[in-house]
Amino acid sequence: MVSAREKIAYGLGDTASNFIFQTVMLFLTFYYTDIIGLAPAAVGTMFLVVRVFDAVTDPLMGALADKTHTRWGSYRPYLLWLALPFALCSILAFTSPALPEDGKLAYAFFTYALLMLMYTAINIPYSALGGVMSADASERVSIQSYRFVFAMVGGLLVTTFTLPLVAYFGEGDQALGYQRTMIAMSMVGMVLFLLCFAGTKERVKPATQNSVTVKEQLQALWSNDQCRVLCVVAVILLTGMVLRNTLAIYYVKYVLQRPDDVTLFVTAGMIGSIIGCALANPLAKKMCKVKAYIMLQVISAVLCLLNYFVPSNMWLLAMGIHFLWGLFLQMATPLLWAKIADVVDYGESQTGVRMTGITYSTVVFFIKVGLAVGGALAGWLLAIYGYQANVFDANVADGIVVSFCIFPALASLVVAIIMRWYTLDHQKMESVQASLSLGKVD
Repeated sequence: MVSAREKIAYGLGDTASNFIFQTVMLFLTFYYTDIIGLAPAAVGTMFLVVRVFDAVTDPLMGALADKTHTRWGSYRPYLLWLALPFALCSILAFTSPALPEDGKLAYAFFTYALLMLMYTAINIPYSALGGVMSADASERVSIQSYRFVFAMVGGLLVTTFTLPLVAYFGEGDQALGYQRTMIAMSMVGMVLFLLCFAGTKERVKPATQNSVTVKEQLQALWSNDQCRVLCVVAVILLTGMVLRNTLAIYYVKYVLQRPDDVTLFVTAGMIGSIIGCALANPLAKKMCKVKAYIMLQVISAVLCLLNYFVPSNMWLLAMGIHFLWGLFLQMATPLLWAKIADVVDYGESQTGVRMTGITYSTVVFFIKVGLAVGGALAGWLLAIYGYQANVFDANVADGIVVSFCIFPALASLVVAIIMRWYTLDHQKMESVQASLSLGKVD
């Protein structure tokens, strides 16, 4: 049994990660287009190129973590080693030197690529750590529930305080305000990573020493049919989620035409996300994790579709739907990450080799592909609609509504359909755990 204190310590690591992840997802596109002045199409292309390149490094980082052996374990040490470098890269990404437009774009490419590379280096071991804190499938849902509650708390702090801090620190200079805000967030995040390192413990060890090559690991992993299902789900889910979250600020500013209420709107969604993550564990105790996940995706899709029909003058209703969307969509997130740990066990029962790091990193690879596609789509769609910063256009507003509501709804519905091929329910996992406890290989 993992103590609540240790689960909280683990969750603090994702609070730190979300200072960056949520800032990138919610504000970086806006920062590049409306603060720095980069073209939306160029920003979309940059997101795609950098995130796809960054995603390729995920399996390599996972394999490296699996082969790391220290007195602190395989995954925890990276929280200690990389907390400071990650903080520094975060600050550089939100620093805008006085350069011509081409120079600004090149600087954005370099610093964003560096930030994503460092995010991979610290987040892959952090994610894998959650799979080795306990061997119990139910306990893993609890660990991930704590994790994502604290992750969303980090997101809530981002949505609530980013724009006010930008105004406070910038004193009229928004670029300076973003830089100083990120300095503050990065320093706090560094401390939280160190607390996570100090407060957690690795308990699940591989039955046999992992001596296979990275290529052999990837081949074995690809033979894991349940891992393939989660990889496809990750791409589609994240594409829709990132597209909606990226366009939220544009939806409020140009569709609802309430730019002063951006913070309130995105904060409502984040509060819903926190409540949803907290409810994931009770839900998993009452019904099958797989059925629950499918149900939550369908509900999320219905909410997005309802949002499409909300008139622009009913902004409170729009905000209420965004709150509910965050609640139901993020209720599914701890269930997804608990499934990754189950897939690791399932793979070990098939091959006799435990591949925690590379399994997590492979799923994260596809998550980042979704991040890349979702972020790129946001920039490209704005360009297709003819978006110009700080200029209202009814046709652009209509396009934003479609992209903000319909596309994420379709993504959730497709995910719900694909999950019909995921078979690791409670009964199947009991069989897998029994097999592993007896040292058998199926």
